[in-house]
Amino acid sequence: MKFIVSSTLLLKNVQSISGVLSTNNTMPILDDFLFDVKENELEITASDLETTMQVSVGMTQSDGTGTIAIPAKILLDTLKTFADIPITFDINLEDSAIELSTDEGKFKLTGHKADEYPQLPIIEEPQEFEITADAMATAINKTIFATGVDELRPVMSGVLCELNEDDITFVATDAHKLVRYRRTDYKPGLSQNFIIPKKPLNQMKSILSAGDDEKVQVQYNETNAFFHFNNVNVICRLIEGKYPNYEAVIPKDNTNTLTVDRQNLLNSIKRVSIFANQSTHQVRFGISGQELVLSAEDVDFSNEAKERLNCNYDGEDMEIGFNSRFIIEMLNNLTNDEVIFELSTPERAGLISPAEKDENEDILMLVMPVMLNS
Repeated sequence: MKFIVSSTLLLKNVQSISGVLSTNNTMPILDDFLFDVKENELEITASDLETTMQVSVGMTQSDGTGTIAIPAKILLDTLKTFADIPITFDINLEDSAIELSTDEGKFKLTGHKADEYPQLPIIEEPQEFEITADAMATAINKTIFATGVDELRPVMSGVLCELNEDDITFVATDAHKLVRYRRTDYKPGLSQNFIIPKKPLNQMKSILSAGDDEKVQVQYNETNAFFHFNNVNVICRLIEGKYPNYEAVIPKDNTNTLTVDRQNLLNSIKRVSIFANQSTHQVRFGISGQELVLSAEDVDFSNEAKERLNCNYDGEDMEIGFNSRFIIEMLNNLTNDEVIFELSTPERAGLISPAEKDENEDILMLVMPVMLNS
């Protein structure tokens, strides 16, 4: 079996799926890429059993078909050293010997039999829907940072995809913060939900492009989900379990409303939080009239900071504390010029949303307060 492929094209595609590879695989064969040479294309697979990615690559020339597992690290390291040149792969399927040839040199390595590679999961009787790459990329970017890492609550380590009659909603929470991202321009016409693990979402995040109108085809059943876009397939095992009733924790009667410039607030919190206690990261919001005062201190090191911002505020004067890291993450994941904080009391969760609403999307971020130092 022999084929010729562009080194740059091959490198770009194997790098796009290499993030799936794990450093502590239980099966040595999972340290390999699976190459499946067909008549008109080369299909490359990477897997850690839980998540599998496939990519199709065009070949300049091919002679023969077959499959072989090729060690990923040595292939990646070798491809990175080449300029954009054609590389000839000459593979003996009998003894798994692989020879890479360029105009200037030859490189030999040993692969493994393809039959040792685990079979791809088959998604039986799937439900399916389509969403644009832009909408999927945005949903991942807006939510994935809010997922949890608590191994005792695995359902919170992924993103909930909730299909409703008139919208698709993505939700992530770690019990300290919550993000709900809803698209009303997609109407699945059914009511179902499933929880996507963080790893395949991170892989898709690096491949999907904002602004891309290409369709992502999504198929799923109770155990697995399959995503197809352009020349890439992603198959992942879904997280089992029931997602918490997130609507129940979103307060409905936050009567104090703070509107402030997002970028100014973000810059101020970044500065002030440098002087905060490095275990609590607490920043105090003092709101009165049309003024927001941010302050932080670290008593152990006699560090202290205070900064004033102009704002529009409708409500009772209030002091409330937040973990600055959570607020920074949330403000970084919004793009609007101004944001609205909806607050009730210093002990209850605050809601953050963009001041300018998009007609097709609705984003809500919830952050729990921290107890103010006396």
